[in-house]
Amino acid sequence: MTSLGVVFRPRLPPERLRALAREAEEAGLEELWLWEDCFLEGGVSAAAAALAWTERLRVGVGLLPVPLRNVAVTAMETATLHRLFPGRATVAVGHGVQDWMGQVGARAESPMTLLREHLDALRALLRGERVTTDGRYVKLDGVALDWPPSEAPGILTGATGPRTLRLAGEAADGAILTASTTVEGVRRARRLIEEGRRSAGRTQERHRVVVYLHTTTGAGAEARLRAEIEADGGSATGELGVAGDADAVAEAVRRLADAGADSIVLQPTAHEPDPEGFVRFAAEEVRPRLT
Repeated sequence: MTSLGVVFRPRLPPERLRALAREAEEAGLEELWLWEDCFLEGGVSAAAAALAWTERLRVGVGLLPVPLRNVAVTAMETATLHRLFPGRATVAVGHGVQDWMGQVGARAESPMTLLREHLDALRALLRGERVTTDGRYVKLDGVALDWPPSEAPGILTGATGPRTLRLAGEAADGAILTASTTVEGVRRARRLIEEGRRSAGRTQERHRVVVYLHTTTGAGAEARLRAEIEADGGSATGELGVAGDADAVAEAVRRLADAGADSIVLQPTAHEPDPEGFVRFAAEEVRPRLT
């Protein structure tokens, strides 16, 4: 069954996370997703806190920008989350916003090469392997985790363009699609991911696809949705996002699931007036309409 989640937008101050995570747990929401947007909140630290404050809630970090991190550090932090909270953490990595990477002096000349090298090394380290590699960006000399997870977790990657979507199929265990993805865009992404999987001989396991969905409800929902999409550089043509009651949102979720999404994550506006209420809406009103 398709899982449902909500994004905790990092425009909210970190001290709001505890109440929202507990609200998600109590309301029965399946997933809470966090972002590591520069220069707001740390993804791993926020995820660890949210997991510690809850008992059942699954927490995803979507995503960690690889230019900011040595892959050994990414592996250590990911392994620690999975050992502390087995089966409840999801970590995704990606190119990062290139302008932000430039601001911190970490912009890679070839983001695709960096992401592939990072994914290959990260997944090997999390399998408990000892890794030696001398890539263009990732260089490891006999590195192995002392405390690898008991079972290698799936690593997701953020993907938008055709090359990155194929790379997701080749080198990652899942992909995250932005809220600028239409229903047809999900189908197209699935096709490109499958091309990558076939080229790498990875046709056995399921490749998880997570899709964010611009979502507004309540007073002024249509206007708030339109403003949010346009602020993100999109065109509010009706193909992106959903504004309305639980029936409208559930229908939009079903369309994405039918197109190939495994998890749909409702993305409130940056200035959602009632974040906790939005979580309750997702868990108590939208979720029952999907069963």
